[in-house]
Amino acid sequence: MNVTLNHYTPLVVCANAIRTCWQSFDKSDNGGSKDRELIDRVGNKFKHASTLEHLAYNFYIKGVSRALLQELARHRMASLSVKSTRYTLKELKDEEPFAPGDLKRASKYLVLTHIALVDEMSIKALENLRQVLHAGISNDRAKYCLPESYKTELTWSCNARSLQNFILLRSDKAALWEIRELAHQLYKALPKDHQYLFTDSLKCCE
Repeated sequence: MNVTLNHYTPLVVCANAIRTCWQSFDKSDNGGSKDRELIDRVGNKFKHASTLEHLAYNFYIKGVSRALLQELARHRMASLSVKSTRYTLKELKDEEPFAPGDLKRASKYLVLTHIALVDEMSIKALENLRQVLHAGISNDRAKYCLPESYKTELTWSCNARSLQNFILLRSDKAALWEIRELAHQLYKALPKDHQYLFTDSLKCCE
């Protein structure tokens, strides 16, 4: 799994949005300690969380499973654009057959669980899919054979309020192991001066 932060809103934008309410723009320090404290106090401590929606983040997420993608889609206040299955399957079509123990080659296409039986069955499903493609079945029909472990990548955008909720829920020990890792990777990808807004969400689940 690889997570890259492509773009984010500077803290001063959120601070100025909050200062609009009291017309206190003259107290801004352009995203410095005063603005940081204001955002934390109003957005987190006073729970006026709508103010955090002025902060937006855009991530590129690579090497996650379709199982994770299904769970990610449950977070409604976010936008995602996913790599087309057609292009993904085009890469698989010309591969040599996969043997059950062919973990290294299969890991290009599958998220492996390190549970031998699960990974063996996933590789068998991958080989079945390869055979279907090799037989000339169209990608739109062949994709119904895709195993849940099949890798994909996507661009994901959300605001700070939604990201707090995501990290709170998905870094919990009860969450799917893969999405739990994603929650931590998203936190690590954030700018250092933004991480303080999400630390409490992460800590309460560790």
